[in-house]
Amino acid sequence: MSNEQKMVEYLKWVTTDLQKARQRLASVEAGNDEPVAIVGMACALPGRVASPDDLWRLVMDEADGITDWPTDRGWDIDASTIRNAQPGKSYTRKGGFLDGAAQFDPGFFGISPREALAMDPQQRVLLETAWETFEQAGIDPATLRGTQVGVFAGVVEQSYLGLEGAEELEGYLMTSKLSSVASGRIAYTFGFEGPAVSVDTACSSSLVALHLAVQSVRKGEVDMALAGGSTVSGNPSGFVDFSRQNGLAEDGRIKSFAAAADGTAWSEGVGLLLVEKLSDARRNGHRVLAVVRGSAVNQDGASNGLTAPNGPSQERVIHQALAGARLNASDVDVVEAHGTGTRLGDPIEAQALLASYGRQRPADRPLYLGSLKSNIGHTVAAAGAGGVIKMIMAMRHGILPKTLNVDEPTPMVDWEAGRVELLTEARPGRPCARRAGVSAFGVSGTNAHVILEEPPAEEPEDGDTARHGAPGTAVALSARTPPALRDQARRPVSHVEERRAEDPLDVAYSLAAERSALEHRAVVVGSDREELLTGLRALAEGRTTPTGAVQDTRQTGKTAFLFTGQGAQRTGMGMDLYRTFPAYAHAFDTITAQLDPHLDQPLHHTITTGHHLHHTGNTQPALFATEVALYRLLETWGITPDYLAGHSIGELTAAHISGILTLQDACTLVTGRARLMQNLPTHGTMIALQATEQEILPHLTGHEHHLTIGGIKQPHQPWS
Repeated sequence: MSNEQKMVEYLKWVTTDLQKARQRLASVEAGNDEPVAIVGMACALPGRVASPDDLWRLVMDEADGITDWPTDRGWDIDASTIRNAQPGKSYTRKGGFLDGAAQFDPGFFGISPREALAMDPQQRVLLETAWETFEQAGIDPATLRGTQVGVFAGVVEQSYLGLEGAEELEGYLMTSKLSSVASGRIAYTFGFEGPAVSVDTACSSSLVALHLAVQSVRKGEVDMALAGGSTVSGNPSGFVDFSRQNGLAEDGRIKSFAAAADGTAWSEGVGLLLVEKLSDARRNGHRVLAVVRGSAVNQDGASNGLTAPNGPSQERVIHQALAGARLNASDVDVVEAHGTGTRLGDPIEAQALLASYGRQRPADRPLYLGSLKSNIGHTVAAAGAGGVIKMIMAMRHGILPKTLNVDEPTPMVDWEAGRVELLTEARPGRPCARRAGVSAFGVSGTNAHVILEEPPAEEPEDGDTARHGAPGTAVALSARTPPALRDQARRPVSHVEERRAEDPLDVAYSLAAERSALEHRAVVVGSDREELLTGLRALAEGRTTPTGAVQDTRQTGKTAFLFTGQGAQRTGMGMDLYRTFPAYAHAFDTITAQLDPHLDQPLHHTITTGHHLHHTGNTQPALFATEVALYRLLETWGITPDYLAGHSIGELTAAHISGILTLQDACTLVTGRARLMQNLPTHGTMIALQATEQEILPHLTGHEHHLTIGGIKQPHQPWS
């Protein structure tokens, strides 16, 4: 090879290698910028909020969840409170608290009662909410065991028990106290193998957790991730300490950005979000609730004080999030603010929003500003997740909820410095693409800002395969225990009763296709809404269920399908299924396309009219087509056997389904067999005898020309 040829080959190699490097670089860059979808969310918040729908009702009713201190936690309320701030006392008995925070079903998660008693309630509610997040997303968490799913959980001070807890709880006190276990326990319980990270940046914990989860998904570290946080007060120490700073609103109501602002209000809550790449969500068929366009985290640094907010740092984190989202400030419609109701923090935050979002906006498009804390108080580690869920619901419904407790905007802010408008009334969202910012600022100086966007329009599905005149609807339920099963029956009852326009078939589909199948199970079947509700109410109340309701426990045995032989045919068999289920119709038409060329008349006509259906030449192909089509329908529902067996023509059905015979070969054999049997003499008879072959043969002597043994079923059961 000449030097010139060597140079040409070298240049070719270099060029190819450079192209590959560029492709790899482009792929990495595309991954770093790829939108991340929120595909699931769940929460529990003050005001009896147990779901995002409950939260939406709370804010639209302009209600709050502030109550007196709970009486079921052993707090010495009288000894801990006093009208005026004094050492060791709180001057308020108001806050936002979770209903049933002391309740937990440890057996559901495979936890012993003793360990559950030692567990920090923040870990308990995170476990429960993680399960609900996957259910809301329509994902069975069991299918994710052993996969790269990450957990990023915001948790702060553990005030439930210390290492000096009761002697009978020793051995569990360390894992109950460590914040690292809050995320690790979720990963352990569900079998996730992505990173499990507990985040403590105080009030910004859950929003920082979401930022980390989004980064992990974009980098390909995980396929999907849970992100959020929880706060549950084990004792009133947080109230007592902040009372010394006169930082609490005595009435327990946060007055975000109001002239009457007089302090914050401590609350409890938990919120989790499930995220994955938008492209993965579409490919996996997961419903997209919102898209995280951008997020950023920074620090106040050397500011006016350790706990004092830093306005310029807040501006910077907003600009960083906008840059990451590749958006202008005017592209964002609303900000769910930190808005803690303090005289120092709110004005600093408002000025930062005016400087970052309020300038260079059209006069008719101000940035709207609100805060969920006016409804539920400050849920600390769960605050950011709660704000995200509120904004997702607002984008879904096209309404920006009112911020409560505002007598007038605080005069400590120059509201004329930019186009920012406080949501003192609910407003309709804009018809254009809706985007929202969510802020959270930690007392330690860690700031977070996330920019959400409404989900992209979904392409309409081709046809409606769910509704084809099915004669009934089956509602499937499951739970770990019988009492839990009854509780599960109550949920669809209340859901359907509250949503009269909703088709029960949608509820049935979600319960069947998007829920884990647990040990105790029940199915309620009804032809209409009232039949379904009657069966569900009876199940929920523990009464004898009516016809159409079945209860049982999960069986560990295997499943076998047995296909029948000749004699089971009837006019119109399978035609209701043909008209109701496209999967059955498609399978049946595919099979008959192979059978009909061998038959005297189309098989569909034979079955629907009954014409010559009982002629063996038609009977056996009709049974074969019906049996295979029925199997294909069950297969689409995820019902498959461990064993296959058949009798007579059913043996050929089993041989085809098991893969021994192709459809073409099976149809050729079925029609050929049926034609040969049709051509046999029509007279004659058959009898089954319980005897040995040696016992029968002497009786056949002299009758050999018209009587013979046809087969031997068992050693002592010949048939002739």
